[in-house]
Amino acid sequence: MKTFKLISLDVLEKRGDELTNKPIDLKDGLIINREDEQNHWLVEAYMNDSYKPFFQQMMDEKREYVLQVKISKESNEPATIMVKMVGINKIGESMNVLFKGTLLNRKQEKVEEMLQGLIQEGFQGAELLEKFKERSKQF
Repeated sequence: MKTFKLISLDVLEKRGDELTNKPIDLKDGLIINREDEQNHWLVEAYMNDSYKPFFQQMMDEKREYVLQVKISKESNEPATIMVKMVGINKIGESMNVLFKGTLLNRKQEKVEEMLQGLIQEGFQGAELLEKFKERSKQF
């Protein structure tokens, strides 16, 4: 297992047709790569207990959620993780929330977007492959 510092946590929520971003003001946190066969990660977010109603509702709904997290440094790109809540624990005037989930492959998403863009630009066959290789060097 590898443990990293959780720098930021945002909960992505769908409201109607819009995807909203709810930033959580963290006091501290960890994210742990369990390095198991299912590629599971554990997220522990430590925060003010004023978030309890929000997270209690998430816990009661027992469904998957999408989080965006920054790991180790503020300057890092956010990682997207699909999670289920594991628990909520009150700690004095604070609380921690535990999630278990799987990181989504953002690089794969970007590659697919780039390929879709090339196709929309009209590239095909060998020309598509050549342009794809050329632009892939940016990754």
